[in-house]
Amino acid sequence: MRQKINEKTSLLKSHPPAADDEYSDYSTSNGSVFIENPLVRRSRWRSIRVMYLTMFLSSVSFSICMSSIWPYLKLLDSSASTDLLGWVVASYSIGQLIASPFFGMMANRMRKSREPLVISLIINILANILYAYLEDIKTHRVVFLIAARALIGFGAGNVAVVRSYLSGATKLKERTSAMANLSAFQAIGFIVGPGIQTAMVPIGYPGPVHMSGLRINLYTAPAFLSALVGILNLLLLFLVFKEHRVLDEEYSHSIQDPGREEIPDYKPDKIAVASSNIIFFVVLFIFAVFETIGTPLTMDMYAWTRAHATLYNGIILAVGGVVAILVFIVIKILSKWVNERLLLIGGLICCFLGFFVYLPWGNDYPSSQMANIGPEHQLPKNGSWFTVIPSDKTISPHYNQSTTAAPGNSSGSGSEATGCPDAYQWCSYTPIVTLSQFLCGTALICIGYPTGNVMSYALFSKILGPKPQGTMMGILTASGSLARTVGPIFVSLIYHAFGPRVTFVSMCGMTLITVIFVGFVYKRLVPFKFEKGVEPPDQR
Repeated sequence: MRQKINEKTSLLKSHPPAADDEYSDYSTSNGSVFIENPLVRRSRWRSIRVMYLTMFLSSVSFSICMSSIWPYLKLLDSSASTDLLGWVVASYSIGQLIASPFFGMMANRMRKSREPLVISLIINILANILYAYLEDIKTHRVVFLIAARALIGFGAGNVAVVRSYLSGATKLKERTSAMANLSAFQAIGFIVGPGIQTAMVPIGYPGPVHMSGLRINLYTAPAFLSALVGILNLLLLFLVFKEHRVLDEEYSHSIQDPGREEIPDYKPDKIAVASSNIIFFVVLFIFAVFETIGTPLTMDMYAWTRAHATLYNGIILAVGGVVAILVFIVIKILSKWVNERLLLIGGLICCFLGFFVYLPWGNDYPSSQMANIGPEHQLPKNGSWFTVIPSDKTISPHYNQSTTAAPGNSSGSGSEATGCPDAYQWCSYTPIVTLSQFLCGTALICIGYPTGNVMSYALFSKILGPKPQGTMMGILTASGSLARTVGPIFVSLIYHAFGPRVTFVSMCGMTLITVIFVGFVYKRLVPFKFEKGVEPPDQR
């Protein structure tokens, strides 16, 4: 028999309340009725889809410039090294690291998501405009580049609010699927971003508009587009988005007073919460290393010019994003039958295999940028990974002088030096990472990373339970931002000093240790539940 129950006393609390016309009802495990007004449900899912789009647009804003940051940095400062690139890439995550807990706490205190999202988007729009106008700044361009990326990252702190809202607006049985959808939209953003950057390569440099106060070229056009996308996102938040929150039947059936307005006070498993943050840190660290190393590695290994590296890496990242979307679809299906913790371990193992495939072997060596070659320059045999070899006295036996030219040329015919830089002493004794290795390793990471990402968020959300998760999601996002801050700096320093072999061996070791760690805390990574038959403490 259909029952009509006031929304205030319904086991599903969803705001704003709708007209009392027609309700859908479900049975809970203790025989009570779980009711949701269809109008409220439609409004709730429209708002969730706006969050999907917000995540998508945030990802586009981040990834649209990733494959061109290195050549843009070299354009602004020709003396810039990959060490500096690490700081430029990391600055985004530093901004997100600071902003994530801030926006999460704001959402919790205000019990609203729109206001923090609006503030973050305004910051993001202004930061992208600054990024596009860096050429008009006469001095300290790199400082302003780092500041622009940091502010873009600060605006991206809204990811914590998005995930917190999604956790509160979905039931447990909807959670993993919704998190997978959210991550899929994030991955689509990572596809579209590099794809747009690749499509803008024909704009070239200095581009069709090159005047003081307005420069449109392959480096600035993505930033202007990101600003327009941010404005679109603002409009959707004001016109479509509504605040909703549900109290899932999985929790409410344990509460003796279903009419209470507030969720009882409780404490989730601290070890599970801390472990989830550690695991998420490693997952994002893996991604940070992966996204940072691509362009410099391919330029050094394959003697690609800046324009070629921007184009080809954009294509590779776009294809990797397609693979990630397919993975999200598979995850949604597998999560119905396979334990989420096992999927998490499987994702980490894929990442381990990806870095293992990246390891350089064989007798082929990268081309060198050194121009003056003498017959006395010979490669030491069986050189140690850590051997320090004076770069002015050694040269790869596979050196191709046609790849060496004066700085600045994009064609390799007379003005841009290509190949492994003279400053990298490891170039003379480290074998090349073949293109087939790079593509296979990238495919494995594109399978493993999205799996680990979705499972980390889904498990963390369930571990926390039904209370508002803004602050805790902010902390988790900050953990990921810390990884994306440390990761680029780590990989830049290690890659510069010792090359790809030591870099990828260290990543294999870190990933393997994390798999073992997940095994130790496996039994604690479970959804929160009130103890049956025990009334949670009343804080009213």
